[in-house]
Amino acid sequence: MLSRVADSIYWLGRYLERAENYARFIDVNFNLMLDLPGDLEEQWEPLVMATGDDALYRSKHAAFNKKEVMHFLAFDTDNPNSLISSVTFARENARIIRENLSKETWEKLNETYHFVKRGAEKREWMKEDPRGFFESVKCQILLLYGLADNTVARTEGWYFRQLGQFLERADKTARILDVKYHILLPSTDEVGTPLDFLHWMALLKSVTAFNTYRRLYGNIDPARVVEFLLLNKYFPRSVFYCLKEAESCLKKITGSNGSGYSNSSEKAIGELRSRLEYDDVTEIIQRGLHEYLEHLLVKTNFISDRINENFFQIKDTFANQISTQG
Repeated sequence: MLSRVADSIYWLGRYLERAENYARFIDVNFNLMLDLPGDLEEQWEPLVMATGDDALYRSKHAAFNKKEVMHFLAFDTDNPNSLISSVTFARENARIIRENLSKETWEKLNETYHFVKRGAEKREWMKEDPRGFFESVKCQILLLYGLADNTVARTEGWYFRQLGQFLERADKTARILDVKYHILLPSTDEVGTPLDFLHWMALLKSVTAFNTYRRLYGNIDPARVVEFLLLNKYFPRSVFYCLKEAESCLKKITGSNGSGYSNSSEKAIGELRSRLEYDDVTEIIQRGLHEYLEHLLVKTNFISDRINENFFQIKDTFANQISTQG
């Protein structure tokens, strides 16, 4: 597969996952605001911080109010990570490699792109209740995943898209967990109160984990929530599960078998996956969850850089070789 094609497929997976995450974050936070007591300040700032774009937001806005945050995260084209930017970039990458997609996948992605554009034209962020819009975006992207699952052959292209999707998912799960645990963590007096429960419930819903968590663990317990979202081996949005699947995709792409690694990206992701596999949540919290998650995000970005170096810059190296030989 040409490296430029692999690059577009990989980023198609990342941008779709990013858009679905943003739609879900906003929807869950809006529902949380409806449930909070009226005398509490709305908590939209942590949502921006969870995306890692707080510096850009502060350069454009003086306060973190609901409408400005929703516009920034969903419809601001100056924000390269906004929902509308992510869907636009996903569609452009899909257009470039359209012959590698099924007809149904392309049509649904194109439909989703125009739906989001109409949402921007209708100024959805100004509406009293925009939840229907964000719910529709989530459902359309999940439908795209379903179409891909059932219409795309499991070749290199499939594994590059899955690789992008799972790396993006691991990054966003770690970010939202970090923000909740260290910015929204209640005072000692609030631990165990309905307010505390609402915040932890919102965190779990932000990664579509609430119902699964309750079935496995029952009562809300911060340490168990951390363990579930970081280390669970079976939940498809836990950081460990995402890294394990991303590593499997890499090995399918390179044809690696058994233990060991064939390039620097496989080495980096194998080291990180192995660490999470044997980490203990009690020790993580004792050493400092924030520091642990910061290290995790740095390592995830490092893996992304190595993937780019191993697979997508090959065309530049090849071009330079031809130029030198000529």
